[in-house]
Amino acid sequence: MPIFLAFFRAPSLSMCPGSHDLFSPQADLLGGAAPAQIHRLFFALLPDTGVAGQIQAAGDGAAREQQLRARMIRPSRYHLTLHFLGDYPMLRQDIVHAAMAAAGKVRAQPFELVLDQTAGFHGREPPCVLRCSQVPDALQAFWQGLRQALVLAGVGAHLSRSFTPHVTYAYHRGAVPPSAPTAPIHWRVQGFSLLHSVVGGGEYQTLGHWDWGHD
Repeated sequence: MPIFLAFFRAPSLSMCPGSHDLFSPQADLLGGAAPAQIHRLFFALLPDTGVAGQIQAAGDGAAREQQLRARMIRPSRYHLTLHFLGDYPMLRQDIVHAAMAAAGKVRAQPFELVLDQTAGFHGREPPCVLRCSQVPDALQAFWQGLRQALVLAGVGAHLSRSFTPHVTYAYHRGAVPPSAPTAPIHWRVQGFSLLHSVVGGGEYQTLGHWDWGHD
């Protein structure tokens, strides 16, 4: 099935209100320099509203059952990271363009992903995540194909060599939460996105989306 590529042009500095001082240190109310922004780029799978609601319910249930002192993530920020492209002091349009060109060369078919485990990762605030006990072959093959395309495009400096699919629903103020089964969430994956975020900022910005359509 051919892939359909939809471009969402990232705003240039001249297009952004107040863009002339977007990346410049600003004097804060006390006369000091404002903290530098960190711009993050990554590819991800984004759940639809139905799947996001199920993720939220599963996360809330796990937090109650395990008595987690958790900082919950709002559903609009749920995602499954495919490839991290790096953190930068400004939005790197050269990397965006190269990454989008690489993504347009990857072919895939829709597949089903089943999230059926809660788990956690080590960290200062351990992430609480939903995982799949069985990674679909189609997801692994797509991840590898996208990785190869990004390496060939010259934007592979930050790419991982391994892949553990997960969706973070909270951060725990305590020990790493244990793994446990949960009611399966069936997620029909039909495309992927290139996202931009300002670390510590608001919602993610979708720079590009590639839709595989319906089979």
